[in-house]
Amino acid sequence: MWSKRFHEIQSRIVLAATPDDGMSTAEYAIGTIAAAAFGAILYTVVTGDSIVSALTGIIDRALATSV
Repeated sequence: MWSKRFHEIQSRIVLAATPDDGMSTAEYAIGTIAAAAFGAILYTVVTGDSIVSALTGIIDRALATSV
């Protein structure tokens, strides 16, 4: 009786300690897709007309100041 229970616990420990390579690969894939999507959104925002004109205005004002 104890021997059967011991083997059951031992098999659960072995299964819990086994690495799950497929899961980490999926996590890397999702992370890569999320990073690419974030980069695309950031590029769209930064290259938009409002950001470019705001940055140009800041630089023009900085260069036009008298010291």
